[in-house]
Amino acid sequence: MATVILGNKTRLREKELGDARRDYNWHMDRELARMDASPLLWTSFKEYLSDYAAQLRSPVPSRRIFAILTLDAKHIGNCSYYNINEKRREAELGIMIGDRDYWGKGYGTDAVITLVNNIFLDTKLVQVHLKTLDWNYRAHKCFEKCGFQRCGFLYRDGYSYILMKVERETWLALHFKPIAASISVNRAEEEASDRTAH
Repeated sequence: MATVILGNKTRLREKELGDARRDYNWHMDRELARMDASPLLWTSFKEYLSDYAAQLRSPVPSRRIFAILTLDAKHIGNCSYYNINEKRREAELGIMIGDRDYWGKGYGTDAVITLVNNIFLDTKLVQVHLKTLDWNYRAHKCFEKCGFQRCGFLYRDGYSYILMKVERETWLALHFKPIAASISVNRAEEEASDRTAH
């Protein structure tokens, strides 16, 4: 049974063969390729599908990739964590919302939060980092809103990137403080109620 991770606006599901056509179309989109600093795809869909199926059969151990779905199960993009380093307990994050109808509406932010929550709660990794093109201000804002902090710059293959990272303790304090605060308030109310009752 495929793993499904539930967020507030999105669900993350392990990739399946039915995702191939949308992924193929997104890889052939010039604007999406520019935002991802990747070359346009020129292979035929038949060749792409064959490679896609092979990758699903034999996944790379150092990478986990998910389809981003809306809560009503529409596939709108993909996210992953890869270059997983068990010794250093870190990994790199990547995300793409391929469906333009869902840009600027919080789906990317929710997918990032949902994935990083899963990483820090269900694995032994303690740091997640990423690189984003220096001109992609919308991406910067998304990652900063989630809790990532800038930690450097990288110039590679003609592209300039901003490097960002977040550590497990920082993430959990940021995203789970409301839960802890709620528990503290409830306990305080219970104690007050106990004192009143005696």
